[in-house]
Amino acid sequence: MQPQNLLFIMSDEHSANAMGAAGHPVVKTPNLDALAARGTLFSSAYTPSPICVPARAAFATGRHVHEIGAWDNGHPYDGSVPGWGHALQAAGHPVLSIGKLHYRDEADPTGFDAQIRPMHVVDGRGDVYGAIKDPMPVRFGGAKFSREIGPGESGYTRYDRAIADEAVRWLTGDARTAEGPWVLFVSFVCPHFPLIAPEPFFALYDPEDMALPKDYRLRPRHPWIEAYAEAQPYDSFFNDEARRVAIASYYGLCSFLDDNIGRVLAALADAGLAGNTRVIYTSDHGENLGARGLWGKSNMYEEAVRVPLIAAGPGVAAGRICDTPASLLDCHPAVLEGAGLDADPVLPGRSLWTLGEEPERAVFSEYHAAGAVSGCFMLRQGRWKLIRYTGFEPELFDLEADPEERRNLAAGQPQTVVRLMAAMREVCDPDEVHRRARASQDALVEAHGGRMAVMRAGAFSGTPAPGDKPVFTA
Repeated sequence: MQPQNLLFIMSDEHSANAMGAAGHPVVKTPNLDALAARGTLFSSAYTPSPICVPARAAFATGRHVHEIGAWDNGHPYDGSVPGWGHALQAAGHPVLSIGKLHYRDEADPTGFDAQIRPMHVVDGRGDVYGAIKDPMPVRFGGAKFSREIGPGESGYTRYDRAIADEAVRWLTGDARTAEGPWVLFVSFVCPHFPLIAPEPFFALYDPEDMALPKDYRLRPRHPWIEAYAEAQPYDSFFNDEARRVAIASYYGLCSFLDDNIGRVLAALADAGLAGNTRVIYTSDHGENLGARGLWGKSNMYEEAVRVPLIAAGPGVAAGRICDTPASLLDCHPAVLEGAGLDADPVLPGRSLWTLGEEPERAVFSEYHAAGAVSGCFMLRQGRWKLIRYTGFEPELFDLEADPEERRNLAAGQPQTVVRLMAAMREVCDPDEVHRRARASQDALVEAHGGRMAVMRAGAFSGTPAPGDKPVFTA
């Protein structure tokens, strides 16, 4: 592959199906649709962990969460495990970030020559509250979550506009004289909650036209999910009217994100750089949006764990849909290969640029963070998806016959469960990983004064945009 510049765009909490290119009948994302039309859409891409800090640490390093100990939002990336940015720097390639990183601190050597308007975890420590287990405390952010919906502005929408402004400024200025190939990482926060969408974008969606979430009144749910929902109560604060407003707001934020991406892509073209710059777009995880009575992320259902992933530019097949299961870990070798560098063959990812049609490829995800009563692990292979919960019965879904994941087939397909569990164990021993995660989380809580001290300090709902202060709840 000929070395080229790379514009890498990431968002936060964008579900894979929430764009027109993915076939969504309502969401308007013309710029992402155009990007997919001139490139390749990876239709079965997954996050290595459905929560911000672990997903982004794994993305940076190309390693599974359990390999680097990024268990939750209180274990942020500090650069001690080298990532693709370090490799680019070592080879002399310019590499910059604009926007959300969600690492420990701007001063850490995380692989960027410069960080422009970065967002990092609160106070360099992040969400220690989410590491408390046995028993898990209840997080009382659901009422606030349900109130912060509808048209308007938030710290995140103002921040995302500033991120787009900085990206436009760099692409039409410094990029023209940068000795490349360069890599620019532009990271937006929207459509992450609060579900408050700027008025012109909220107005695209009439709440009365919004379909209610699937199975949101379904009870009982899987016991692990029930335990999660008890520790993170959100849906009980919604009525149907509020659900529809929240969904319209989320779709409005997706369109707002798309508009900012359009501004960045237009700047790339205006600068005359589109012909020698590849583009990758993805998100760190998805959003449940009320499905099964769940909001946010933090589980292995498709709404939360599957992410949008588009690659376009010179040498990339146009109009292609790749159904091979992919992972954010595949971005690590893709970034390096696109700059003319060799990726570490030991890493689990495969370069997106050379990912062919391999329907039986297996991809893996894991979750240990807030609300997880135990380790949660996912393996997607072919039509099958296995969700393995430490201490609970598994779930097995046939995504071809049941893409909405309504029928757990684990009891009736024991051989398939055994086969997928064997494939999962080639990645890790789930029980051993669960024990390591729990020990690390217990140590983190003790290092911050113990359970009661961390609970008295309180929890916050979402890392604030730079310049804003976190709002703690008991």
